[in-house]
Amino acid sequence: MTHNLKKIVLALVFTTLWISFSEFLRNELLFKSYWINHFESLGLIFKTLVINGFLWVIWSFCLAFLILKLLQKFSFKETIFLSWIPAFLMMWITMYNLQVLPFTLLLFAIPLSLLEIYISGIIIKYFIRLKK
Repeated sequence: MTHNLKKIVLALVFTTLWISFSEFLRNELLFKSYWINHFESLGLIFKTLVINGFLWVIWSFCLAFLILKLLQKFSFKETIFLSWIPAFLMMWITMYNLQVLPFTLLLFAIPLSLLEIYISGIIIKYFIRLKK
């Protein structure tokens, strides 16, 4: 494996770990009771299953990869914005469309998701030493 490829792999691994941790912290530790109560008010059950965790790791990797690719083409600020739209804004639009979006949670989710992507960009820049 070339030196450059090692840096990219490390950047993706550590960014995926960060995003996974951030999502777990937000959804399982900070706001789990909120999710449970919200789903109960809709007549639904909010479950935490192993498959869900696995899918969040895949989602986290996809987001890490998107941020990496955007950082290679755009400025840091543009990357934050351009990666936040498909990762979070579109997810929340979909959740609203499915009628399961808890609007008040967005007060916390918006700044925390921006922070998540910001730190992800820093991690990637650290490993691959982008000049942008």
